[in-house]
Amino acid sequence: MTPPQPVVLRRGDYGPAVAAVCERLVLTGDLETAAGHPGDPDAAVFDERVEQAVKSFQQRRGLISDGVVGASTYAVLDGARWTLGDRVLRYLPEHYVEGDDVAALQARLVELGFRPGKVDGMHGPATDAAVRAFQGAVGLVPDGTVGPETMRAFQGLRRSVSGGSANALRERERIRRSGFSLSGRTIVLDPGHGGGDDGARGGRDLVEAQLALDLARRIEGRLSAHGVGVVFTRTEATDGGSDEDRAAFANSCDADLVLSLHTDHSTSGAAHGAATYFYGHPDAPGQHDWSVVGESFADLLLREVVARTGLTDCRSHARTWPLLRHTRMPAVRLDFGYLDHEGDADALADGQTLDHVAEAVVVALQRVYLGEADTARTGVLRLDDLRRHLETMRAQQAQASGAGSDRPTG
Repeated sequence: MTPPQPVVLRRGDYGPAVAAVCERLVLTGDLETAAGHPGDPDAAVFDERVEQAVKSFQQRRGLISDGVVGASTYAVLDGARWTLGDRVLRYLPEHYVEGDDVAALQARLVELGFRPGKVDGMHGPATDAAVRAFQGAVGLVPDGTVGPETMRAFQGLRRSVSGGSANALRERERIRRSGFSLSGRTIVLDPGHGGGDDGARGGRDLVEAQLALDLARRIEGRLSAHGVGVVFTRTEATDGGSDEDRAAFANSCDADLVLSLHTDHSTSGAAHGAATYFYGHPDAPGQHDWSVVGESFADLLLREVVARTGLTDCRSHARTWPLLRHTRMPAVRLDFGYLDHEGDADALADGQTLDHVAEAVVVALQRVYLGEADTARTGVLRLDDLRRHLETMRAQQAQASGAGSDRPTG
């Protein structure tokens, strides 16, 4: 389980906490036994070998690969030592059980046709409800406890869902049934940092927290014009809290989608461009722990941003960062440039670039909901064009509905 207090271990630290990290890295195969720590836990040192092992683990698990063991990295690392059946699992409202065994349980439930929610390795209320539904279906007491009896029931059943990931199919079907219109939807915009945390700083006196909030306001104006309800995780006067706090807020809003806005920075100052991120394990594309709608929006958004701004395409990536992992709805993070790169800073200092990015967000979001009806080329669809296109689609639907009602009945 995730420890209640923040864990921050880095190169140069030593002691029993480092020894515990090394033991887990050995179990995951990222650290050789000989490269661990001496028999005395007090003498365990977080050296270069341990740092590289942490980075390797973070990279494989879709975490920020910085070699620092913070609370998120420790939670995933600690959970990686469990396989399904190693321990009894149950829902604890005050503190979710977390681990690879929970992810395996969720994937098994999905295969059998039950709905544990996102396969995120966190034993929350949706997973508990799915476990109880499964237990009731196989004649067990629906107490939500995954112990020996429930495990034996799992082993005796074959998967009932075939032809791809059930969660992916459900995500697509949910989008299809919701219709193509943006009107009436709720989008959570998450301007990165804030509350005394300015984030990155760069040329032209640009500050990440201020830039993200400026962009969020431009996006809000355009989405509101399309009838979208927009909610911010923070303002200039409020603090959005941790990524987990922001995810919980988005869940409380029952939002349709979350978009987190950030800029990036590099130590060399040579990196530049835009990138997007969605929920998924980099080593497991196409599996249950993969948001297909998030991936679609991330891909469309990046292509629209690049086409409109000229920023370098740094690709779309699957990650398991807390905001992407903890939200019940699809969530995407957009990093729109490097503030320490002269070219990116010059572009972002121009309000017109931010307008282009805001327009890209609206168009990309609309293209997600258009689905198969989306025939536009990237970067050419403008907001006025979008309105006319939607009006045409509504007229066609109305005409088709009217034609159907005029047919003679037998």
